[in-house]
Amino acid sequence: MSLDRNSLLDAYRTMRTIRVFEDRIHVENTTGDIPGFVHLYAGQEAVATGVCCNLTPADAVGSTHRGHGHCIAKGCDVKAMMKELFGKRDGLCGGKGGSMHVADLERGMLGANAIVGGSPPLAIGAALSHKTRETDGVAVSFSGDGGSNQGTCFESLNMAVVLKLPCIFVFENNGYGEGTGVDYAVGCKDIGGRAGAFGMPVKKVDGADFFAVQEAAAEAITRARRGAGPSAIEAAITRFYGHYEGDPQSYRPNGEAEELRVARDCLNNFRDKTVADGTFTAEELDAVDTEVEQLIEESVVEARESAFPTEDDLLTDVYVSY
Repeated sequence: MSLDRNSLLDAYRTMRTIRVFEDRIHVENTTGDIPGFVHLYAGQEAVATGVCCNLTPADAVGSTHRGHGHCIAKGCDVKAMMKELFGKRDGLCGGKGGSMHVADLERGMLGANAIVGGSPPLAIGAALSHKTRETDGVAVSFSGDGGSNQGTCFESLNMAVVLKLPCIFVFENNGYGEGTGVDYAVGCKDIGGRAGAFGMPVKKVDGADFFAVQEAAAEAITRARRGAGPSAIEAAITRFYGHYEGDPQSYRPNGEAEELRVARDCLNNFRDKTVADGTFTAEELDAVDTEVEQLIEESVVEARESAFPTEDDLLTDVYVSY
């Protein structure tokens, strides 16, 4: 293991925070108090965490419409995130971004993105900025299997290689682009291989294995920091909920989601491995679970009690002055 014990415990806490946050949003969304569409990241926690635990606040991350996990893994304030989803003035974006646009530039979180395939061009822009300013910073683009088919993605892969940018492309292949199976939608049947055809190294990993993701990400990020150019990672994973909240998931075989919750739970995999090898006791991990449950409960209570934006906020944050 390349991470020390404290770092591993932090990683578990991050994954558990994402899971409990998303499970609670699944419940709270039914009350009608969360405006806009919501796309939950539950099931994919090891990918965001395994990648972002190798990053600094100066590094940039481009996200997707399913962005809560990336935000939390990048260090965004959970309570401010919850307020943002509830549309409150004290949210990360003043209550104006919501689920699909939550961002925190101070943390290097370029934002969740409602545009499918919107993250890769943003990430290469950030990577070009790091290269131009001669920092050792990197940029990471998270995309799904659906986003991997977009022209914006192909152009970004090519430009990253041509300009030798410090950019890592992470493809979270959860099997479905909205309701379309990846086996049908990806002509070559190989997202990672297609990225590699542009001229960059690729690693394919089990997205339910935090350690596999972390190792692949550490290698790609180290390579980018030393000026060797871009890399790609394809993580095979599943989402536990539908494409969006309210999705009937009629495209999934009966019982598939329930079976995957048992067989492909990254949190259970982490617990089993680290308890078996003596890194942690079950009681230590249970204590983290309790802390996280309390944090999310407090987040919801504070979000409900917070104020909405006022009329005076209507025209703020519309334009940026340089």
